[in-house]
Amino acid sequence: MTGEPTPRHPETPRVVLADDDVLLRESIASLLARSGFDVVAQVSDGDRLVERVRSGAPDLIITDIRMPPTHTTEGLDAARAIRREFPHVSVLVLSAYAEVTHAIDLLVGGQGVGYLLKSRVTDVGEFVETLHRLVGGASVVDPAVVQELVSARRRTDRLGELTAREREVLTSMAEGRSNAGIAHQLWISEGTVEKHVRSIFGKLNLAETDDDHRRVLAVITYLESR
Repeated sequence: MTGEPTPRHPETPRVVLADDDVLLRESIASLLARSGFDVVAQVSDGDRLVERVRSGAPDLIITDIRMPPTHTTEGLDAARAIRREFPHVSVLVLSAYAEVTHAIDLLVGGQGVGYLLKSRVTDVGEFVETLHRLVGGASVVDPAVVQELVSARRRTDRLGELTAREREVLTSMAEGRSNAGIAHQLWISEGTVEKHVRSIFGKLNLAETDDDHRRVLAVITYLESR
């Protein structure tokens, strides 16, 4: 299928958690341990996160955006640094708010990157599924960000050319789902999904390419148009 990420799927993904909220961090660590992940380290700031990854690169990092000392973008900055140095390490950034600029900054990092609202952690099954998709190389954008942008830009940019079904497919693409996953979610055939995906690429003026990031570029196109 066009744009599918290269599968990695380690048997027991190794995870480093970064959040200065100890209770939230411990809760996520406990959830992951029960779900077949190996939490190899927990840290409370961006500098320690980078150091811990350098001492033994994990399969996935999960980090808050705002951490000490300034509580602005320390987690995001650390995530970007890690992706530059260790492009094979998957990254999930958690945020209390849907901040479009931060989502864009993260997505340009390529495969295996995600931006989710902390409220998503309450849906354990969906959260664990998302982590496995990230480790497998998918890129994930919180549906709240996708829906906000689709609604806001519908009449003023190229997204206005998409049909309602194409917008649903694009939303699922942004959540990191494969064509088969989209077909299952929307109750349509995989062939129909492929037709919608080709139409989306055409309407967003994404040229033919073998680049595995093409699906992500469809999301970045309207994120950057805000």
